Amino acid sequence: MNPANGTNAAGRTEDTNATNAARNTGPTSNVEQSTRSAVLLEVRNLSVRFGNLHAVSDVSFNALRGHITSVIGPNGAGKSTLFNLISGAIAPSDGQVRFDGEDITGFAPHRLTRKGLSRSFQMTNLFPELPVFENLRLAAQVLEPASLLAMPLRRSHKARERADELIERFALKDKAHELAGTLSHGEQRRLEIAVALASRPKMLLLDEPTQGMSHADTEDTANLIRQLSAEITILLVEHDVGLVMNLSDHVVVMNQGKKLAEGTPLDVRANPAVQAAYFGSGVAHA
Repeated sequence: MNPANGTNAAGRTEDTNATNAARNTGPTSNVEQSTRSAVLLEVRNLSVRFGNLHAVSDVSFNALRGHITSVIGPNGAGKSTLFNLISGAIAPSDGQVRFDGEDITGFAPHRLTRKGLSRSFQMTNLFPELPVFENLRLAAQVLEPASLLAMPLRRSHKARERADELIERFALKDKAHELAGTLSHGEQRRLEIAVALASRPKMLLLDEPTQGMSHADTEDTANLIRQLSAEITILLVEHDVGLVMNLSDHVVVMNQGKKLAEGTPLDVRANPAVQAAYFGSGVAHA
């Protein structure tokens, strides 16, 4: 008993806990604010229809800052279409995309680049007749003030510096003045990731980055993605299930245009619906 106020320690603890609980259930609780600040990308009830075809239907998920979130599913599940909706290549029929707290639904790709969202493509999307350096410099041009866009290229100091940084980081120094179209497939895929990073985005969307790669190139790309995740948020669409399970913090599974499941890699592997629709009994525990 506390002689000063006639209450005991247990009573104070109960009152304090009740007060904290009340605070934490309010609309602006610290827990809620922390969760909101941790979310970089919010996809809410996103859908797109092409005539009678529901390519993506009512898909929702969050991607947290500093995490690798992966989207997997069988062929035709709607993974790349979902990517196109998020990245502004396709306008949604319904739903919302929020990035860093802002509604970016239907924004054109160039606007999203300036907001800090960048992507690579399933098919290599480079300027094959330009040197490696110029591919990177052009992608980094967005870093220059708008007033310099019409100026001579020699004035593009920020873009040139960023291109030099990426050439060094991606071990492309010996290839810097070679035409992008003469690079090997693995080198072109690596260059495309570098191009997507040229604008210094907050989030990188990678669409099948290891497609068509040899085993060695796939391993190198997996290591690269792991390194990048230490400084940038990544949303990944990838057909290599083993790679996804080894890299990802969170996995979203799609099937027939809908979200089938989501969770940690272990949760997804253990989900019977996912095993039936995607993995199959032969690889569910691979």
